[in-house]
Amino acid sequence: MTADIDGMVQSLNNVRDLDRHKCRRWVETRFSVERMVADYIRVYETVINQTRREDHRPWGFYEVLADKPDHKVKRITVYPGQRLSYQRHFRRSEHWYVLSGTAVVTQNNEDIERMSGQAIDLPVGTWHRIRNPGPDNLVFIEVQTGDYFGEDDIERSEDDYGRV
Repeated sequence: MTADIDGMVQSLNNVRDLDRHKCRRWVETRFSVERMVADYIRVYETVINQTRREDHRPWGFYEVLADKPDHKVKRITVYPGQRLSYQRHFRRSEHWYVLSGTAVVTQNNEDIERMSGQAIDLPVGTWHRIRNPGPDNLVFIEVQTGDYFGEDDIERSEDDYGRV
Protein backbone atom coordinates (compact mmCIF):
# COMPACT_ATOMS: atom_id res chain seq x y z
CA MET A 1 0.00 0.00 0.00
CA THR A 2 1.28 3.43 -0.92
CA ALA A 3 1.44 6.07 1.77
CA ASP A 4 2.47 9.19 -0.16
CA ILE A 5 0.68 11.30 -2.78
CA ASP A 6 3.07 10.51 -5.64
CA GLY A 7 2.68 6.79 -5.02
CA MET A 8 -1.11 7.12 -4.99
CA VAL A 9 -1.10 8.99 -8.29
CA GLN A 10 1.02 6.25 -9.85
CA SER A 11 -1.35 3.60 -8.42
CA LEU A 12 -4.23 5.10 -10.39
CA ASN A 13 -2.76 3.48 -13.50
CA ASN A 14 -3.49 0.08 -11.89
CA VAL A 15 -7.18 0.75 -11.24
CA ARG A 16 -8.18 -1.00 -14.47
CA ASP A 17 -6.43 -4.16 -13.23
CA LEU A 18 -8.44 -4.43 -10.00
CA ASP A 19 -10.87 -7.33 -9.71
CA ARG A 20 -14.20 -5.55 -9.11
CA HIS A 21 -15.86 -8.67 -7.68
CA LYS A 22 -13.02 -9.20 -5.21
CA CYS A 23 -13.21 -5.52 -4.16
CA ARG A 24 -16.96 -5.80 -3.65
CA ARG A 25 -16.58 -8.95 -1.52
CA TRP A 26 -13.91 -7.18 0.58
CA VAL A 27 -16.23 -4.21 1.19
CA GLU A 28 -19.28 -6.41 1.91
CA THR A 29 -17.41 -8.39 4.57
CA ARG A 30 -16.23 -5.25 6.31
CA PHE A 31 -19.20 -2.96 5.80
CA SER A 32 -22.26 -5.20 5.81
CA VAL A 33 -25.30 -3.97 7.73
CA GLU A 34 -24.84 -6.77 10.26
CA ARG A 35 -21.15 -5.98 10.77
CA MET A 36 -21.75 -2.24 11.08
CA VAL A 37 -24.60 -2.79 13.58
CA ALA A 38 -22.49 -5.23 15.62
CA ASP A 39 -19.55 -2.79 15.64
CA TYR A 40 -21.85 0.09 16.64
CA ILE A 41 -23.35 -1.94 19.50
CA ARG A 42 -19.87 -2.92 20.72
CA VAL A 43 -18.74 0.73 20.74
CA TYR A 44 -21.99 1.84 22.42
CA GLU A 45 -21.65 -0.81 25.17
CA THR A 46 -18.02 0.20 25.76
CA VAL A 47 -18.99 3.86 26.15
CA ILE A 48 -21.87 2.98 28.49
CA ASN A 49 -19.66 0.74 30.66
CA GLN A 50 -16.90 3.34 30.86
CA THR A 51 -19.27 6.16 31.82
CA ARG A 52 -21.63 4.20 34.07
CA ARG A 53 -22.09 6.04 37.33
CA GLU A 54 -24.62 3.82 39.10
CA ASP A 55 -23.74 0.41 40.50
CA HIS A 56 -26.47 -1.90 41.86
CA ARG A 57 -25.79 -4.28 44.71
CA PRO A 58 -28.01 -6.69 46.70
CA TRP A 59 -28.35 -4.13 49.54
CA GLY A 60 -29.15 -1.14 47.28
CA PHE A 61 -27.09 0.95 44.91
CA TYR A 62 -24.64 3.82 44.69
CA GLU A 63 -23.89 6.59 42.24
CA VAL A 64 -20.42 8.08 41.87
CA LEU A 65 -20.76 11.87 42.05
CA ALA A 66 -17.04 12.69 41.88
CA ASP A 67 -13.93 10.61 41.26
CA LYS A 68 -10.74 12.66 41.57
CA PRO A 69 -7.15 11.73 42.45
CA ASP A 70 -7.53 13.03 46.02
CA HIS A 71 -11.16 12.08 46.79
CA LYS A 72 -14.23 10.15 45.68
CA VAL A 73 -17.86 11.01 46.46
CA LYS A 74 -20.78 8.56 46.30
CA ARG A 75 -24.51 8.89 46.89
CA ILE A 76 -25.49 5.57 48.47
CA THR A 77 -29.00 4.15 48.86
CA VAL A 78 -29.59 1.21 51.25
CA TYR A 79 -32.90 -0.61 50.98
CA PRO A 80 -35.08 -1.15 54.10
CA GLY A 81 -33.76 -3.97 56.29
CA GLN A 82 -30.49 -4.25 54.37
CA ARG A 83 -26.90 -3.60 55.40
CA LEU A 84 -23.46 -3.41 53.85
CA SER A 85 -20.67 -5.81 54.76
CA TYR A 86 -18.63 -5.31 57.92
CA GLN A 87 -15.41 -4.06 56.38
CA ARG A 88 -12.35 -1.88 56.61
CA HIS A 89 -10.08 -0.07 54.18
CA PHE A 90 -6.31 0.31 54.22
CA ARG A 91 -5.86 3.26 51.87
CA ARG A 92 -8.85 5.50 52.49
CA SER A 93 -10.96 7.03 55.21
CA GLU A 94 -14.67 7.75 54.82
CA HIS A 95 -17.08 10.45 55.98
CA TRP A 96 -20.78 9.53 55.89
CA TYR A 97 -23.49 12.21 55.90
CA VAL A 98 -27.09 10.94 56.20
CA LEU A 99 -29.49 12.67 53.78
CA SER A 100 -32.66 10.72 54.56
CA GLY A 101 -33.74 7.79 56.66
CA THR A 102 -32.23 6.31 59.80
CA ALA A 103 -28.84 4.61 59.86
CA VAL A 104 -27.27 2.28 62.36
CA VAL A 105 -23.52 2.52 61.86
CA THR A 106 -21.39 -0.19 63.40
CA GLN A 107 -17.92 1.19 64.06
CA ASN A 108 -15.40 -1.19 65.69
CA ASN A 109 -18.28 -3.29 67.13
CA GLU A 110 -20.18 -0.27 68.55
CA ASP A 111 -23.61 0.60 67.12
CA ILE A 112 -24.20 4.32 66.57
CA GLU A 113 -27.51 5.72 65.30
CA ARG A 114 -27.45 8.53 62.76
CA MET A 115 -30.45 10.47 61.45
CA SER A 116 -30.93 12.85 58.54
CA GLY A 117 -28.46 15.72 58.87
CA GLN A 118 -25.96 13.78 61.01
CA ALA A 119 -22.55 12.43 60.02
CA ILE A 120 -19.82 10.06 61.16
CA ASP A 121 -16.11 9.75 60.33
CA LEU A 122 -14.48 6.37 59.66
CA PRO A 123 -10.66 6.59 59.75
CA VAL A 124 -8.40 4.27 57.74
CA GLY A 125 -8.43 0.76 59.23
CA THR A 126 -11.72 1.20 61.12
CA TRP A 127 -14.13 -1.74 60.95
CA HIS A 128 -17.50 -0.39 59.85
CA ARG A 129 -20.87 -1.10 58.27
CA ILE A 130 -24.17 0.69 57.85
CA ARG A 131 -27.64 -0.77 58.26
CA ASN A 132 -31.07 0.55 57.37
CA PRO A 133 -33.51 -0.40 60.17
CA GLY A 134 -36.30 1.81 58.80
CA PRO A 135 -39.22 1.24 56.41
CA ASP A 136 -37.87 3.67 53.77
CA ASN A 137 -34.64 3.85 51.80
CA LEU A 138 -31.61 5.16 53.68
CA VAL A 139 -29.67 7.67 51.57
CA PHE A 140 -26.26 9.02 52.54
CA ILE A 141 -23.26 10.72 51.00
CA GLU A 142 -19.89 9.01 51.34
CA VAL A 143 -16.76 11.11 50.94
CA GLN A 144 -13.60 9.03 50.58
CA THR A 145 -10.15 10.57 51.12
CA GLY A 146 -6.80 8.85 50.80
CA ASP A 147 -4.51 7.72 48.01
CA TYR A 148 -6.62 4.92 46.44
CA PHE A 149 -10.37 4.51 45.96
CA GLY A 150 -10.77 1.20 44.15
CA GLU A 151 -13.47 -1.26 45.18
CA ASP A 152 -10.72 -3.82 45.85
CA ASP A 153 -9.49 -1.84 48.92
CA ILE A 154 -11.97 -3.72 51.09
CA GLU A 155 -11.34 -6.37 53.70
CA ARG A 156 -14.63 -7.95 54.77
CA SER A 157 -15.10 -9.88 58.02
CA GLU A 158 -18.90 -10.39 57.70
CA ASP A 159 -21.21 -10.20 54.73
CA ASP A 160 -24.86 -11.12 54.22
CA TYR A 161 -24.26 -11.80 50.51
CA GLY A 162 -21.39 -14.30 50.60
CA ARG A 163 -18.57 -11.91 49.65
CA VAL A 164 -16.23 -12.71 52.57
